[in-house]
Amino acid sequence: MLTALSFSIFPLQVSQGNVPGVESASLAMDTEEGVEVVWNEVLFSDKKVFKAQEEKIKEMFENLMQVEHPNIVKFHKYWLDMKETQARVIFITEYMSSGSLKQFLKKTKKNHKTMNVKAWKRWCTQILSALNYLHSCDPPIIHGNLTCDTIFIQHNGLIKIGSVWHRLFVNVFPDASVHSKGRQHRDEQRNLHFFAPEYGGESDDYSIDIFSFGICALEMAVLEIQANGDSAVSKEAIVNAGQSLEDPLMREFTQSCLRHDANLRPTAHDLLFHRVLFEVHSLKLLAAHCLINNQYLLPENCVEEKTKSFDPNAVMAEIRHDDRPGVQLKYSHVSPLELDKFLEDVKNGIYPLMNFATSRPHPVPRALSLSQEQVETVKTPTPEPQETETRKLSLFLKMDDKLHRQLSCDIFPSTFRSVFRLDTILDSETVRLIGFKV
Repeated sequence: MLTALSFSIFPLQVSQGNVPGVESASLAMDTEEGVEVVWNEVLFSDKKVFKAQEEKIKEMFENLMQVEHPNIVKFHKYWLDMKETQARVIFITEYMSSGSLKQFLKKTKKNHKTMNVKAWKRWCTQILSALNYLHSCDPPIIHGNLTCDTIFIQHNGLIKIGSVWHRLFVNVFPDASVHSKGRQHRDEQRNLHFFAPEYGGESDDYSIDIFSFGICALEMAVLEIQANGDSAVSKEAIVNAGQSLEDPLMREFTQSCLRHDANLRPTAHDLLFHRVLFEVHSLKLLAAHCLINNQYLLPENCVEEKTKSFDPNAVMAEIRHDDRPGVQLKYSHVSPLELDKFLEDVKNGIYPLMNFATSRPHPVPRALSLSQEQVETVKTPTPEPQETETRKLSLFLKMDDKLHRQLSCDIFPSTFRSVFRLDTILDSETVRLIGFKV
């Protein structure tokens, strides 16, 4: 077992989605975090070639570390290893221990089971959530290699997209090794039906990912699209698989993704609002997301402490009816363990919120989605933070007439200098509107 930095490499090759230029991908252990990861190596036999691309390679990997989404395989870290005659780039990615979606579908079919529609909808939502994130970056990030082999499913139902850096690696590592090229060619032949008709052309854009997603959604529904022996899946087989879907909404959903004209395909955001996927989120899910998003404001064990203080027989909510008995919900109806598991699932990205307006574009460096020639000419600035820090100041005034007032004010970075002066707060427009005389 070899050791480098804080990682221990195991003599076990893993397949986490074929990536151009990657000579080997091995299972490893992050000894600091105590988790399994994937150790990837890109070898340069000619040191001069590496030196010519060194800055571009560093920039690319720095940018990849900024991609952050619960349904995208995490890119952890990287470093350069220089030797006398050759050089290599080592990068660490998240390990998907439960295997690919393709393997899961094959296992399901082998056991003579059918796909649960509820699970299909949940998986589609998670994949589209990741694609919507990539495509809403400024500029959009194109995956370019979305297949059932590059989508991974965890034991808890969490879906993650891998090989997000595929197209970027094609641009930066055009001269991949002979071995990796041969492997890549075989994989592409087997997965040709996942690629849109315009794939590889000058005009291809994020719509090629929508086409690939449509094939993935179709395979998830029928478990497998039959091919003729070792040859690629034919267009006729894809049409027959689509027609075999009993639900007309599912048929319409997949067919809209597979339109030949890229301009007629919907966006990932549009698909999330399609009738087959759209649903009104429960108050429970909304509350869970609110808790997760504001977790930094709360103690670590706040849920456990809160549930301990409640009387199990106490009524937390009641629905009353004039013509029939009402419904009472007690604290004993909610198991703390089930609540903890649900919150953990929400945190991990199994139940994303989709029924809201798109957030502002994620400021990802331009090098992530530019061609090789463009990357060479564009210098990437450091991205701006995605969220502006805000704070709230509240004043509780006890008045002589016992009609107490509470004043609150949002504090932004631009007002930090003056906002802490009490006279500034009391002289604010908020106070005057309430009717106070200061």
